[in-house]
Amino acid sequence: MSCCEEQVLSETESVCPECLARIPATRVARGDDVYLKKTCSEHGDFSAVIWRGLPAHTSWVRPKLPSYPDHPFTTVDRGCPFDCGLCPDHRQHSCNVLFEVTQRCDLRCPVCFADAGDHPGPDPDLREIEGWYRRLLEVGGPFNIQLSGGEPCLRDDLPDIIALGRSLGFTFFQVNTNGLRLSRDENYLKRLKEAGLSTVFLQFDGICDCIHEKLRGRQLAAQKQAAVECCAEQHVGIVLVPTLVPGVNVDGIGGIIEFGLRHSPTVRGVHFQPISYFGRYPQPPHDAARITIPEIIRAIEVQTGGAIKRTSFSPPGCENALCSFHGNLVLMPDSQLIPLTKYTPEKTCCCQPPQAKEGAEKARQFVARKWSLSDNVIERRPPGEPSLGEWDEFLARAETHTFCISGMAFQDAWTLDLERLRDCCIHTVSPSSKLIPFCAYNLTDQYGRPLYRPLSVQRHIESSQQQRNPQSWLL
Repeated sequence: MSCCEEQVLSETESVCPECLARIPATRVARGDDVYLKKTCSEHGDFSAVIWRGLPAHTSWVRPKLPSYPDHPFTTVDRGCPFDCGLCPDHRQHSCNVLFEVTQRCDLRCPVCFADAGDHPGPDPDLREIEGWYRRLLEVGGPFNIQLSGGEPCLRDDLPDIIALGRSLGFTFFQVNTNGLRLSRDENYLKRLKEAGLSTVFLQFDGICDCIHEKLRGRQLAAQKQAAVECCAEQHVGIVLVPTLVPGVNVDGIGGIIEFGLRHSPTVRGVHFQPISYFGRYPQPPHDAARITIPEIIRAIEVQTGGAIKRTSFSPPGCENALCSFHGNLVLMPDSQLIPLTKYTPEKTCCCQPPQAKEGAEKARQFVARKWSLSDNVIERRPPGEPSLGEWDEFLARAETHTFCISGMAFQDAWTLDLERLRDCCIHTVSPSSKLIPFCAYNLTDQYGRPLYRPLSVQRHIESSQQQRNPQSWLL
């Protein structure tokens, strides 16, 4: 098939970017690239690239047997994506659950899925948050908890929120933060750790100030470095979380990984997030303003000089295979990276596909074990004791120096695939204590109007539309 010919791969459903009505959609291949195409009877045709190049889209797919909620909070009325809660038709259990504990923020980033900092409502109090924890226990928790916002570290009582969850039986807590307070307030970080913080999910778009100025509106390189050093002093693990934007920081992927490896084992890995167009900055994007999963994987291999190969990355076992990738490596004392995962597209198996619920449970356990900083220090064997030589050394490093590289492609109104959405295992607790898949909760139409996120945290749509200069800094 030539690059100009189209081949229909499969049918699905999506939404109209203008009115968010549910409409039929088609996955279409043009050469090695795949597009999501759809037509709204009122607003016309839409097309968006969702996959570019190798590894092939068709080989990346991994079937799973759906596992429906044991205790759904809503009924099926209007159909996906309008009945989230979770509804009985959702096909995956919760793995990671987000608590948005504030809509306040100390940055004004041009890119923000939460559109944080504009007309924030009051922070939920501890009684309301306790209700969220107890709600999760009703549906099969405890789950892994991510404390997010806004900027959660603006809450002085964030340690109390963690301690409250610990008292109710929750065991893994990560804070999604820009790191500004952690960089300057060592006592605050100490309190978070004493309360039971497991790891820091650190916004980290690059190693130079020009990138931070572009994406976050300020020079932040010194603060990011200080936050990493403070976490090292307090023995708190970090995952670096870059938002990847074409024309801004894609050529810095290798530099981010190198920075993480230099600060291993405090830095547990890197979790790349290609830009999605919802929240703040929801204008219709060109395909040139997108980067897809296979492009990130190939960039990692090229920008690390082949030290990390594309075959070291595999599809996920929890969420839909087209949502993410992951690779787990061991950093040896000589800086060699030994992969623990391997991509095997040719592998065939006559076995029944795994249960989706099993993938969610394995993902919860893996994140809790590998994204936290290990307290286990395995000493070398004294001379004369039985040893397996290099294998002993490898086992010791695998305990303390695992380095995880992953990525998550969130969906916006142009790329939303309802099959993928129904497989989501990353859920946000809404103010009404419902569980909403992340991409549904943050979904906005092309004018910035949300499907689920409360309107009170959205900026004034009409005035912002007049002030925007769409795409000018992206291309």
